[in-house]
Amino acid sequence: MALQNLETLRQTRIEKLQELRKLGINPYPSKILLDGDYLKVAAVRDSLEKDILSAGRIWSVRKHGAVTFMDLKDDTGVVQLLFQEKGLADKFEILGLFDMGDFIAVKGKVIKTKSGEITVDVSEFQLLAKSIRPLPSVWFGLKDEEERYRQRYVDLLLNDDLKEIFKKKAIFWQSMREFLIDKGFLEVETPVLENTAGGADANPFITRHNALDIDLYLRISMGELWQKRLMVAGFGKTFEIGRQFRNEGIDREHLQDYTQMEFYWSYANYEDSMKLVEEMYKYVAKKTFGTLKFKVGDHELDLGGDWKSIDYRQTLIKETGIDISKASDEDIKKELGRRREDYKKSDEKGRLIDSLWKSVRKSITGPVFLTGHPVEVSPLAKRMEGNSEYAERYQIILAGSEMGNGYSELNDPIDQAKRFGEQEKMREKGDLEAQMEDNDFVRALEYGMPPTSGFGISERLFSVLAGKSIRETVLFPLLRPEGGE
Repeated sequence: MALQNLETLRQTRIEKLQELRKLGINPYPSKILLDGDYLKVAAVRDSLEKDILSAGRIWSVRKHGAVTFMDLKDDTGVVQLLFQEKGLADKFEILGLFDMGDFIAVKGKVIKTKSGEITVDVSEFQLLAKSIRPLPSVWFGLKDEEERYRQRYVDLLLNDDLKEIFKKKAIFWQSMREFLIDKGFLEVETPVLENTAGGADANPFITRHNALDIDLYLRISMGELWQKRLMVAGFGKTFEIGRQFRNEGIDREHLQDYTQMEFYWSYANYEDSMKLVEEMYKYVAKKTFGTLKFKVGDHELDLGGDWKSIDYRQTLIKETGIDISKASDEDIKKELGRRREDYKKSDEKGRLIDSLWKSVRKSITGPVFLTGHPVEVSPLAKRMEGNSEYAERYQIILAGSEMGNGYSELNDPIDQAKRFGEQEKMREKGDLEAQMEDNDFVRALEYGMPPTSGFGISERLFSVLAGKSIRETVLFPLLRPEGGE
């Protein structure tokens, strides 16, 4: 719609609004003044030969002399309205001041027309909100991606399939919550603002707390170090679902603020956690999508059956010929270069190994549990007994992506302090994603934390199973200010 044409249409609608006011009609009343039992549109369609009251947005207008047809739309469906001059008298003329997009309430009898269309024969009506800006065509909608995200309310209004995605997303988190509660986990809330950003390898956002006159970080994990403090405090099973923030790049699978779930389970190890998580994924997928089979890009994914485990080191040997227990930093950098994968010259071995693995995993369909992670890439995980260079950790690999991360939590305060120190050295060399030292957390561990297993999964799992980019499955993705650079 051309800008000049849009402004002309807006002005015409403003003139109609002014005319409505002159007629003593409030174009923005606070409530429906018509009497009757209110029904949603879907219920109206099931109320043949009954008198009803309903409301919604005018979705189309078709005038035929002394008769006007409109379509009324709400979040449950669309129903046809019939306005007849003989039954509405002088009020019929007011319909000329109504437009597609206006909100109205109607009373009338539900009939079936000669063509078989369920229709409300309107006896009374009320304008509820006058629309000033005309809607884009239902058929053509908003085609530009940025415009779709910027005017998401219009995109959702025109696209019922898009609305269904968010209904499923609500079921996704609701079903995960009910699964964990049924298993005896307690839902908790932990701080969003932190003195030390911990619990993940990520670059945090920094904000200012004026009252305390200090800089704080927006959390980069779902309260991992806080929930483990709760294990110290005697809680047995906790989980949290909420928003977390990472000041990183945008791509099909990554955003800067997103929803994450993490649980912590005392007196359990990573193998116990793997069994629980497999059961949870199957439960949530079935509840949300009604199936365990998914087409994700080139991957045919089946969550049914038993999930296999693959070994981190052995998989890298098989796919790259690199044995990370023996390879030098230069060996890994050379392989990354051959694969055209980016890395920083300052990257420590742990970061290089992680980059190599992320390149390899793209071809793995899964579902599989990846186990046997090197300690260098697992700063919060417990070491394997008898093989201290590797951690009791697992990741879930689905369709070439990491879709969940869990481990037996490190509860040795001396080992934890040492690993924090190693991470701090990485930060000093320029690795902004390396973890920060958290001396209070080490102090908590010194009081004693029982054997504990933790696990985390973000909303990326939902977007992958839905076959959409993660931005498409966020109601209002972050954008630059309109007209900004």
